Amino acid sequence: MAKRIEIKDLDIYYGKFHAVRGVNLTIEPRAVTAFIGSSGCGKSTVLRSINRMHEVIEGAYVDGQVLLDGVDLYGKDVDPVRVRRQVGMVFQRPNPFPTMSIRENVLAGVRLNNARMPRSEQDELVEKSLRGANLWNEVKDRLDRPGSGLSGGQQQRLCIARAIAISPDVILMDEPCSALDPISTLAIEDLIKELKDQYTVVIVTHNMQQAARVSDTTAFFNLKKQGEPGELIEVGPTEKIFHNPDQQATEDYITGRFG
Repeated sequence: MAKRIEIKDLDIYYGKFHAVRGVNLTIEPRAVTAFIGSSGCGKSTVLRSINRMHEVIEGAYVDGQVLLDGVDLYGKDVDPVRVRRQVGMVFQRPNPFPTMSIRENVLAGVRLNNARMPRSEQDELVEKSLRGANLWNEVKDRLDRPGSGLSGGQQQRLCIARAIAISPDVILMDEPCSALDPISTLAIEDLIKELKDQYTVVIVTHNMQQAARVSDTTAFFNLKKQGEPGELIEVGPTEKIFHNPDQQATEDYITGRFG
């Protein structure tokens, strides 16, 4: 299920604006990779390029390759919708569909992809996905109530359950805890560690401690000055990046000298 991602010579543009330049990065399966760096350095843009979500912005395009187990996700015959089935996304703020029940939220992606299944299989998938998101025991008696009625942390885990339900190979998370309280953040961090047993997980975070706690590999992005493209400065095992980085810019960022 989990698959390796290889990013090769990736440049990302929004119209004439060159957002990210020359990224080369291998993301290993069954591991958590954290993207860190100051605001505007391109880390979320690179994350979104992995499932082509950046393309929802008019004029966005890439040069280079994003390979999922050797298959170029930007190949001319590749359907972006299919890419987003393989590579699930969890956003910064929990976004359950407000008019849908908890159960309907979990099944939303499956139904969007026209996957028809008997009620019994739907029930099994709902339970499996909610268990996978460590939410089943909290909501099993109120599956028909609105997902928007859950707490912020529960809503985020519901969104993770929705992502799991379509059986992706990769799960991307764009600052998944930035809108959550410390207890909910801990629950999501524990869940991220469990998810890597089955998925390739990539997270963007501004929280250095979070990156150190949950990730196996850390990639540091930076930009020389505002208006210039963001670049990947250094990538390596999280322990090394935080305690013995090769680049001075990495050390300056992690120690709080800038950013």
